[in-house]
Amino acid sequence: RECPQRRGTRGFVPQKDIVYNKLLPYADNLDAESNEILSKIKGNLGRAVELRELWPGVLFWTRKLSTYLRLYGRKFSKEDHVLFVRLLYELVTIPKLEISMMQGFARLLVNLLKKKDLLSRDDLELPWRPLYELYDRILYSKTEHLGLNWFPRGVFQTFSLHPLSLSPRFSSSVEGVLKALVKTCRPYFPESATQEMLDEWRPLLCPFDVTMQRAISYFELFLPTTLPPELQHKGFKLWFDELISLWVSVQNLPVWEVHLVNLFARLANDNIGYIDWDPYIPKIFTRILRSLNLPVGTSQMLVSRYLTNAYDINHIVIWVAALLGGPSKQAQAQLSGLFNSITSFFHPSNHGRWLMKLMKLLQRLPMSVVKRLHRERYRQPTWLTPIPESHRFTEQDITDFVESMKQPVLLAMFSKTGSLDAAQALQNLALMRPELVIPPVLEKTYPAMETLTEPHQLTATLSCMIGVARSLVAGGERFPEGPTHMLPLLMRALPGVDPNDFSKCMITFQFIATFATLVPLVDCSSAVHDRNDLTQVEREMCSASAEFEDFVLQFMDRCFALIDSSTPEQTREEIENEKMTHLESLVELGLSSTFSTILTQCSREIFQIALQKVFNFATTNIFETRVAGRMVADMCRAATKCHPEESLKLFVPHCCTTITMITANEDVQDEEELDKELLWNLQLLSEVTRVDGDKLLPYSTQLVQILQLTLHLKCKQGYSLACNLLYHVQRSSSLIYPIEYYSVPGGFHKADKDYLPIKDWGRPGDLWNLDICWHVPNTEERAFVFYTLDLLLQPELQKLKSYAEGEQDMSRDDVLQSLSIVQHCLLGAGSLMPPLSGEPVIHSMYNLSRENYREVICRVMRKLLQHILEHSEDDTKSLFSIIKIISDLLHFKGSHKHEFDSRWKSFSLVKKSMENRLHGSKQHIRALLVDRVMLQHELRNLTVEGCEYRQVHQELLTDLLRLSTSTYSQVRSRAQDVLFTALGTYNFCCRDLIPRVLEFLEPSRTDVTQQQFKGAMYCLLGNHSGLCLANLQYWDCIALTWPAIVRSGFSSAMSLEKPSIVRLFDDLADKVHRQYETIGIDFSIPESCRAVALQLMNSGGPQASESVASEQEEPRGMQRQEQKNADSVRLYGKLVQDLLDCLNDRNLPWKFEHISTGFLSLMLRDDHPLPSSAVLFFVESLNHDSLLVRKVAIAAVAGIMKQLKRPHKKVPVSPYDLCSIPEPDEVCVGDRPDNQWLLYDSTRLPHSQQDWEDCHFVEKTHWGYYSWPQKLMVYAPPKDQPKQGLTRDEMNEREQIVYDHFSDPAFIDKLIKFLSLEDRKGKDKFSPRRFCLFKGLFRNFGDAFLPLLWPHMERLVVDTHESAQRCVAEIISGLIRGSKHWSYSKVEKLWAMLCPLLRRALSNITVETYADWGTCIATACESRDPRKLHWLFEMLMESPVNGEGGSFVDACRLYVLQGGLAQQEWRVPELLHRLLQYLEPKLTQVYKNVRERIGSVLTYIFMIDVNLPNTQPTLSPRISEFTERILVRLKPLLDGDEEIQNHVIEENGAGEQDERTQAIKLLKTVLKWLMTSAGRSFSSAVPQQLQLLPLLFKIAPVENDDSYDELKRDAKTCLSLMSQGLLYPEQISEVLRTLKKIAGSNSWHARHSVLTYLQIMVFYNLFTFMSNQKSVSDVRGLVMSLLEDEQLEVREMAATTLSGFLQCNFLMMDTAMQAHFEALCKTRLPKRRRRELGSVVDTIPSADLVRRHAGVLGLSACILSSPYDVPAWMPQLLMNLSVHLNDTQPIEMTVKKTLSNFRRTHHDNWQEHKQQFTDDQLLVLTDLLVSPCYYA
Repeated sequence: RECPQRRGTRGFVPQKDIVYNKLLPYADNLDAESNEILSKIKGNLGRAVELRELWPGVLFWTRKLSTYLRLYGRKFSKEDHVLFVRLLYELVTIPKLEISMMQGFARLLVNLLKKKDLLSRDDLELPWRPLYELYDRILYSKTEHLGLNWFPRGVFQTFSLHPLSLSPRFSSSVEGVLKALVKTCRPYFPESATQEMLDEWRPLLCPFDVTMQRAISYFELFLPTTLPPELQHKGFKLWFDELISLWVSVQNLPVWEVHLVNLFARLANDNIGYIDWDPYIPKIFTRILRSLNLPVGTSQMLVSRYLTNAYDINHIVIWVAALLGGPSKQAQAQLSGLFNSITSFFHPSNHGRWLMKLMKLLQRLPMSVVKRLHRERYRQPTWLTPIPESHRFTEQDITDFVESMKQPVLLAMFSKTGSLDAAQALQNLALMRPELVIPPVLEKTYPAMETLTEPHQLTATLSCMIGVARSLVAGGERFPEGPTHMLPLLMRALPGVDPNDFSKCMITFQFIATFATLVPLVDCSSAVHDRNDLTQVEREMCSASAEFEDFVLQFMDRCFALIDSSTPEQTREEIENEKMTHLESLVELGLSSTFSTILTQCSREIFQIALQKVFNFATTNIFETRVAGRMVADMCRAATKCHPEESLKLFVPHCCTTITMITANEDVQDEEELDKELLWNLQLLSEVTRVDGDKLLPYSTQLVQILQLTLHLKCKQGYSLACNLLYHVQRSSSLIYPIEYYSVPGGFHKADKDYLPIKDWGRPGDLWNLDICWHVPNTEERAFVFYTLDLLLQPELQKLKSYAEGEQDMSRDDVLQSLSIVQHCLLGAGSLMPPLSGEPVIHSMYNLSRENYREVICRVMRKLLQHILEHSEDDTKSLFSIIKIISDLLHFKGSHKHEFDSRWKSFSLVKKSMENRLHGSKQHIRALLVDRVMLQHELRNLTVEGCEYRQVHQELLTDLLRLSTSTYSQVRSRAQDVLFTALGTYNFCCRDLIPRVLEFLEPSRTDVTQQQFKGAMYCLLGNHSGLCLANLQYWDCIALTWPAIVRSGFSSAMSLEKPSIVRLFDDLADKVHRQYETIGIDFSIPESCRAVALQLMNSGGPQASESVASEQEEPRGMQRQEQKNADSVRLYGKLVQDLLDCLNDRNLPWKFEHISTGFLSLMLRDDHPLPSSAVLFFVESLNHDSLLVRKVAIAAVAGIMKQLKRPHKKVPVSPYDLCSIPEPDEVCVGDRPDNQWLLYDSTRLPHSQQDWEDCHFVEKTHWGYYSWPQKLMVYAPPKDQPKQGLTRDEMNEREQIVYDHFSDPAFIDKLIKFLSLEDRKGKDKFSPRRFCLFKGLFRNFGDAFLPLLWPHMERLVVDTHESAQRCVAEIISGLIRGSKHWSYSKVEKLWAMLCPLLRRALSNITVETYADWGTCIATACESRDPRKLHWLFEMLMESPVNGEGGSFVDACRLYVLQGGLAQQEWRVPELLHRLLQYLEPKLTQVYKNVRERIGSVLTYIFMIDVNLPNTQPTLSPRISEFTERILVRLKPLLDGDEEIQNHVIEENGAGEQDERTQAIKLLKTVLKWLMTSAGRSFSSAVPQQLQLLPLLFKIAPVENDDSYDELKRDAKTCLSLMSQGLLYPEQISEVLRTLKKIAGSNSWHARHSVLTYLQIMVFYNLFTFMSNQKSVSDVRGLVMSLLEDEQLEVREMAATTLSGFLQCNFLMMDTAMQAHFEALCKTRLPKRRRRELGSVVDTIPSADLVRRHAGVLGLSACILSSPYDVPAWMPQLLMNLSVHLNDTQPIEMTVKKTLSNFRRTHHDNWQEHKQQFTDDQLLVLTDLLVSPCYYA
């Protein structure tokens, strides 16, 4: 496609430019234009980097580069592309780069790398570590929580002129941008990266720790999966087995499992055919099914983490799509199984929170498969690994896939969530197999069009038909009869144009428009006789096309009826409301766009008839101009647009004569209410003139006459319509636009005899031969526009000018009328007026010899504005008009941004609904492509090149500011909107404006009114989307605005009595806090960037415009960079000082004190210390009177402590040397010899200074569990560390301030008094901020302040008030964590004091404070080596459950201990063993709260006993051993068969109770443990749980009744949770064996519970079961045997279970099963004997009855298993069942229930279902289903 001569003008081969640019009418100038811009960008960007000018240079030119990408695509050579990428990569990874700049660079880099086909791995290699460091620094920032770093969060977007600039997937938070950045750089990581990443992050894989989540998410994000096959041993093969076995073995869905799934999905998709997934497929599908969280069974309890951590559907579908195809068909089989088992959930009668997920699955899966097919068959091959032939989709694979999805999709069409998801699914399925998908949809559509009673059915089917429209019309060899359905569909859709049902009307319009766009409406019926080369289908299409004319006329009649009925009632006439209601405007839009589509696609003959019809309708009636009038005028406009010449001939003369006749009367000019006929004709004329300008020229004199007659009518409605006419005439003559949107180039009016329009049905447009007809204004048209301006605009401007200068008087209405004319002229001819005083944009069509009206209007408006503001400020209507004109003067060049945005949106929607993702490569309909080219043209117009800020702009902005601070609020708010838009457009104008806004806030001015004050405040606040002047990210701006905002508190115009002003200040402070992000102080550019910049400036293919910097300039650049950094530091200091000066003023109102303190707290940074004056202020504010200020101060002082922290030195050690064990070869996880030395061992604790120093403390809990890091860093010995316990003279100034205050008893007294007040009763929690404050104090100053604080602590511990206890807990946790680096002697002293204190605290614990003490100890133990805290652990372990202080204190002590131990995870096996030994005898606790707590503690004790791959058996307590010991004690319960009652009196009576009651108490605790561990541990101990199952089944009740005692309820819960557990394949037989045993027990309750357990267990492990034939038959046998249980309830439950299994296709309905049931049904019942009255009725059913009932139940289960359709075997079974209608109870009851259920579920679609039965069967059935009449 590249022509050689084009290459000559450009000088290089572009990577990929935007193809639509080549179709613009001025395409030939674009190469030169883009070359010039590109060479400027290369030169200036390179130079800016070389001279180290980050701001504004680099920033400005990278913005220019992203604009270039938007306008021209990647139109540069490959060499340049690589250099741009490398330069931006260097820029993004500058270590101290300000975050907002980093985001800008990152977005641009993502954009450059987005199309990864363009650069292969050979062209580009990017290192991964800088990105990881950047990501880690920001996302896991160590200082953000202390307020030393402010990162942007939320929706603040940078300005982009265009929807393309940010693809909607990127959230604008930093996290989103960084993730996108890593994703796009990933393919270019070097081949060694995988191994390096594994070495880096493997040590973090400790499943009990938060780092696990971090490591796995790093893996998900960073691991490269696109290496070529020959490098795969350096890629995924290094980690695949390890991670997949981890995934397979983890059971309870931890947070990180989702990340693993996302990683596997990506891996599978990138390496189709290179990985054998078969062994994992059942597991994958089982987990996908579990992840949908579908409700199963009756009493299912949802585990909350199953909901929050469920898999992400978007990734699941990618994974599934990648598994399909290939030699083994296993994945497709499982997928069909998956859909079979969930199909019934799609039925519209089912609804729940799970539905959204199912619909998403349905919508996304076909899309993923289509994407994959496109990649296999249609995509241009790229450097990425192709899919091997063996694993590509065969035709059969595709058919199987479509078949498996068809059923659910057809059900989902009518879903409660709307039919959109189903329509998208159908669209993609129809691309692959139209013949399978479209016929069933048609079958549903035809009846839906006939029905009147179910409108939802119609809207649903139509929206699905729209989805498959292209596949239907195009026909093709798979579905040749498709097109024949089109006419019947169109004709039947017509009644949908219904004035009474809005949604039906809209969907019908959409439907008709969609089909009309695809098909030329040309009557080809004559071809049937003329030609003999047509196929049968083509002949049918030809003869059917004769009906098109009929269709068009009927459609018009429908529309006229719609219009007639929408004429509003008289009431609306009187109210002057210009607007239509929202619904009406939508109908208007639908009507006009559909009508214009139909006329565009018509043949000339049909068009002539339609035109005449519209003309007659429009001219024989008179419409009111608001609703009906607009609709009719729209229809007329549509007609004239299609064929302007014929149409204008009819309309213009008619309207002109009518108007001239009516206005001939003299009085008309001054009438307030005009004649309806005049208005209607004016409206009609103003709409039909919206056609090509050159077709209007013949009528120009008539039109000008009309304008002269009507522009000065007195009636507002009259002259507004005239203004519209003026606007449309000028606009049509001055813009560039395409004039036709046919579906085939050149339309259908070809002279060629052989041309057959039906060949073009559904044909896509051909991008290379679009042949767009453009309208480009010629000289005559331009002359005509300028003529109208001179004639009509000039006098108005003259009038306004003399009025403004006071020479002539005008009434307000006249001023408004003149302004209206000016405004419409500006809009109409705006594209011909050059921008204000400056060079025009490149392809100039402006005629510069004329006077530029833009300038003239600008001058006159400024004068007029002065005049109005001085003399009649209350003339708000004129002011509104002036504001609008100013806005257009500044921005309007032929189209408006908001209109463009909405057109872009609707274009994308239409494109989505009509696209063909399978063949891809822009196979859109021609009309869409033309539209896209037009949008490209508008985009070029809107993307303002060079928004230089000139004098004129400054004057206009000053006027806007004046209006923004005027008297009337409406004027203010409109002017502010325009002002904000302008501020976002012109470079550097904000700095110019800020001082002017701040003048209004100046306290020294007395002439400022409240309105001006509020206006100025709003100007600072900005609007919701744009920028906020108060918070521009530059030091020089903030240094002005923040102090001014605070000082405005002294202003006379400011009153805190007015709620509106108070609210304004609140919003402003809030916005600054929300949007502030730390502003950089260091703007240095490293050398590596400059090297790349040099290459960029020297690269060929356009040469860089600037030369390389000379010797002299380099030092200057260095100097400027240093100067900029020094300025930043200076301004930072000044801002802090200014804020402090305000705060030191006693008269500052409280509100402003708060605002100022808030601003000051944003000034804390991690790279520059806070000035000491501010440190003093914050330390003093700790005791401020206001709670708000105290809270800010606490956070700030904690941050200051971090700034003052002295760095501690770390040294690397080798863990293997420490324990002298050689390094192992393969990964070995868990407790192994080389991490023994880390564990807590009471025999080797450090008890002396020497031990303490020799002991290597490892603070972080995860080190060493999975593997050791490359370099294990530990703290160096004390002699290398900074000195502890400094004297006052050794401190710096900031430290002295803190030291002096905290050494002052009075200060401490007051501080503690404040800290122990309560803030919000009952809502307070342990405060991490205060903890950080104390931690910092004790860390930085050692125990210097302890003597002063200690007495307070002792006092608070005894005080039982909640707030006092919380305060002391915060201090203690801060103290323990802060003592990390204290010397041994200090630490020992500390613990000697702390232990007694803590003992006392724990004995005084109360309901309100136990959570705080738990947090206190947990926080104190977090990330600390347990050997450092051995005093604490030993103290907590002293008999926690000793009964002192009652059961509550016992439970609390356990809670606190658990908090401490849980933080230590796997490093304290000894303590866990001791605790378990201590608790075992106490498991028979009487008190419920202690029992629950013990259960929870047990969970944590056994948490470490996990079943994960490569993991050694743990040294911590193991579940299996514990269970054995427990079972021994539960023996008495297991043996007996009597009911287990909870007959224990809850009190410790004298003497030991018998074993049995002890066992019951033990069981209660064990149940609590089972319940808590279900949600928390990583792997369920299935074998151990199985041993307890029989017991649970024995106790669990059958009914759902809450009055049961705790024991039974807990047992039920446990069963429910266990049944949902994920099973390994090898555990299944075990479970079934146990269940079988229980099914044989005597208690029918247990037998009944087995069934409910079985239902949930099978569904939640469906594919694992199904992949093992034996277990399927075992389950089947179990259910069948229970069908014949003697207990009625069990039999019924077995039937329900069976029907569920049949429904989810777990069991198959085969002839054997049917025969079995029929045989059972035929069991003969013994004859009934007459009983004597009063004799005992024999209650035990005979065995025969049971068997007969079992047979009936079996049949009933089969029938109920397909609730929504009628399979072939169903009618016969129903007949067999009906025989038993009169059997004895309970059989009769079962039959009745079954029949009524059958009736209920099949009632909706009975018409279809009836077809399956013979007539005789129907008779019987009707007798059965209709209840006998009562009066018979």
